[in-house]
Amino acid sequence: MERLRKYEQYIPLIFLIIFAIIIWFFAFLYNNHHNYLEVVFLDVGQGDSIYIEAPNGKQMLVDGGPDAKLLSSLAKVMPFADRSIDMVVETHPDTDHIGGLPQLLDNYKVTNILENGATSDSKTFSALEEKISEDKINKIIARRGMRIVLDAEKNIYFDILFPDRDVSNLDSNDGSIVGKLVYGNSSFMLTGDATLYTENQIEWNENEDTLKSDVLKLGHHGSRTSSSILWLEKVNPKVAIVSAGKDNKYGHPHQETLDRLSSLYIPFLSTAEIGNIIFKSDGTKLVY
Repeated sequence: MERLRKYEQYIPLIFLIIFAIIIWFFAFLYNNHHNYLEVVFLDVGQGDSIYIEAPNGKQMLVDGGPDAKLLSSLAKVMPFADRSIDMVVETHPDTDHIGGLPQLLDNYKVTNILENGATSDSKTFSALEEKISEDKINKIIARRGMRIVLDAEKNIYFDILFPDRDVSNLDSNDGSIVGKLVYGNSSFMLTGDATLYTENQIEWNENEDTLKSDVLKLGHHGSRTSSSILWLEKVNPKVAIVSAGKDNKYGHPHQETLDRLSSLYIPFLSTAEIGNIIFKSDGTKLVY
């Protein structure tokens, strides 16, 4: 008993040391950024969400999936102590792309949000817009020619290819934001629910060098209404991504789309089968 009392004076010091180690550990996680670009096609069920982190630690989220599953998927790829995101891109206001964003804003500090300028009558859209206003998030309307710089030192950027006009009167999917993420020799074409119509507009506006990308996120979850043969030929991806829920009621990806991919020898990966799909690039080599 006397020996125990002898060491009681050291207990506060031990707790202080443990506390300091914990603080150091989380600070290390927060500040220890990667030397590579990380792009993760998140498994959010029947919807879209893509997490992007540049080597400098700047983060962008493209779409938010249909519901709160977004948060559990994000937790697998973001540092535990990191509760902020620099930019959220809402490709269009359909619920399977924005359903998880209200909960995201409840749990993370978001600095900027990029929208296509279209609106929706859904309660989800109204709730999201209300939170954007309450949190005083900087809202930007996307237009062709905009460039979002994620890492100036390493020249990592996201170029907006569409919309090239006011899309408020278009079909919701037709007005999707389409952009190309570039880091050195690695590139990703991110399409939201872009349709054949949208693809045609982009093909008209852009040259083939702009369209060519290593990774193509197939429009509209691999629907037959997207990913024409001409579009696939011009983007010419090394791999295509299907973001969809397992055994979804829409039958995504449609067999017609898979047949087009097969005819051009383009392999595909699906979040429904794999879960989170992670790509990493050092600007020269792309691995997944």
